[in-house]
Amino acid sequence: MADEAKAKGNAAFSSGDFTSAVNHFTDAINLSPTNHVLFSNRSAAHASLHQYQEALSDAKKTVELKPDWAKGYSRLGAAHVGLNQFGEAADAYSKGLEIDPSNEALKSGLADASSRSRAAAPQNNPFGDAFKGPEMWAKLSADPSTRGFLKQPDFVNMMQEIQRSPSNLNLYLKDQRVMQSLGVLLNVQIRTQAGDEAEAMEEDEMVVNEPEVEKKPEPEPEVAEEKERKEKALKEKEMGNAAYKKKDFENAIKHYSTAMEIDDEDISYITNRAAVHLEMGNYDECIKDCDKAVERGRELRSDYKMVAKALTRKGTALGKMAKVSNDYEPVIETYQKALTEHRNPDTLKRLNEAERAKKELEQQEYFDPAIGDAEREKGNEFFKEQKYPDAVKHYTEAIKRNPKDPRAYSNRAACYTKLGAMPEGLKDAEKCIELDPTFSKGYSRKGAVQFFMKEYDNAMETYQEGLKHDPNNQELLDGVRRCVQQINKANRGDLTPEELKERQAKGMQDPEIQNILTDPVMSQVLSDLQENPAAAQKHMQNPMIMNKIQKLISSGIVQMK
Repeated sequence: MADEAKAKGNAAFSSGDFTSAVNHFTDAINLSPTNHVLFSNRSAAHASLHQYQEALSDAKKTVELKPDWAKGYSRLGAAHVGLNQFGEAADAYSKGLEIDPSNEALKSGLADASSRSRAAAPQNNPFGDAFKGPEMWAKLSADPSTRGFLKQPDFVNMMQEIQRSPSNLNLYLKDQRVMQSLGVLLNVQIRTQAGDEAEAMEEDEMVVNEPEVEKKPEPEPEVAEEKERKEKALKEKEMGNAAYKKKDFENAIKHYSTAMEIDDEDISYITNRAAVHLEMGNYDECIKDCDKAVERGRELRSDYKMVAKALTRKGTALGKMAKVSNDYEPVIETYQKALTEHRNPDTLKRLNEAERAKKELEQQEYFDPAIGDAEREKGNEFFKEQKYPDAVKHYTEAIKRNPKDPRAYSNRAACYTKLGAMPEGLKDAEKCIELDPTFSKGYSRKGAVQFFMKEYDNAMETYQEGLKHDPNNQELLDGVRRCVQQINKANRGDLTPEELKERQAKGMQDPEIQNILTDPVMSQVLSDLQENPAAAQKHMQNPMIMNKIQKLISSGIVQMK
């Protein structure tokens, strides 16, 4: 049951329904509270919902249960990153690498956490102490030259930004109000036009009208140079795009590289060059560029969508390499990391494809018909000894070893029937028929399940379908005979009250029976059967109506006397 809940959780996670995934993994954990994989999976689901505190709790439990499992530390690191605890994340990734030094996902996580830790570290500023605590606001309020600034929301926002990170002071040095305030906080006389005006307005609200003198804006050469530089880089990017479209990859790389040299504050130039390397099959170079884009993006605090794009492109390159190396774990880890940055449908689709490829590869590696036959024989021995759970275990292993063998499904269906697990038995029998429509055992297994479920009409159809492929099969002929006996028993009204009640209850749950009973035409037919024998005789000549009446009789809903 825990495995079933886990499988449902995995399916929900793959489809992007992370809330359901959490619920299913929780059900599995309640059934198997010492399974470290379940906590790991739920941690990933919580992280995908940005519930990083819950993700951290599950990751810690994973490591506690399985301290020698590298993936647990990967989950732990990812949760710390989500909580902006980059130092702790780096420690977690480092511990994981001690266990598995070649793990690419851990290496990438460590590099990411380290770069983000450096980006988040406070920058030293010689004036930092001047902006600390409530004393700053008290000084500015007490000084007549800055008191008026506190009524201006944009000024207050700037000062709050500087308080949060003193290095932000460099961003606002051109604002005369900030310079005036810096002088007040440092007890240094800094006279500015803005300061003089503020002081005058505080001390004397009279305004003297003076003739306005037209002031020409002072040139800002630095701004002009910056604009020219970015335009030049953008032009190189456009030439790179044009070359890329023409599949002139060498020139495309040249232009993107030049754009990167001119302007290193736009990571799109790096991701574009990575795309060219990907197209050329230079997967290692593509991955290097993507890692560089992620690291630089962290430093610049770029849009998460751009960082996610770089990670997705890296995942694609790793996916190409996985077709040779057969290692899909780094691919999956990279796509999952991209989705924590930005939930992109294309990335989710690629993640699902990678997980499917990994599963198919595992099945291929596990495929061994010889072992499958041996496991099936072991199951047969246990079946003869009436040890059906043990037989199911070996038949299941036989199916894993050779999922194309209908005999293993047929045998397991027989076990499930003996155990009373009818839905599971029916599913196996249908799979058996799907794999080999001419395999008589599949029809006899399915018919037997339906017979035990008292679906005699359905069982009859199954047996008859099997006889089309094997007309002389005695097991199928016996099945038809048993169904006829039960159907005739209902037709004669020979059912005991208990049998009738049971059959009626089951019939009322059958969608086909419900449709017949709600059909206005059939309502009239049933009424005529009771009150208008002449009309009823006409109805009986209609094969479709007769078939529906027969179903109602078989289900015990209608009794013929």
